[in-house]
Amino acid sequence: MGIIEYLRQFRIGGYAMFDFTLAFVGIYLLSPLLSKLFLKLRIKIPKRNWLFLTLPIAILVHLLIGSMTPMTKYFIDIQGHYILKVIIIVLLVLGLRGITIVKKRH
Repeated sequence: MGIIEYLRQFRIGGYAMFDFTLAFVGIYLLSPLLSKLFLKLRIKIPKRNWLFLTLPIAILVHLLIGSMTPMTKYFIDIQGHYILKVIIIVLLVLGLRGITIVKKRH
């Protein structure tokens, strides 16, 4: 068993804690760079909003690349998993709440 498999065996509710930790730490480290990049596109995204958007972005990326993780499967399942859906939608709303369009200076 490799180190990654060992770390992924620790789970809460069927989700690997290693995956969550890696996603949130990655976004935390990339948020200053992402905020600067989007500011050049005249979209101001506060660094804390990236943390709220971590899971909604992860689900979207997994859907786009066709990698069906358990969370992605549960989110698109129309028969249940309503708590997960509510959490993801609340995170999306919280993440989008502080985003503003920057007007050009004349």
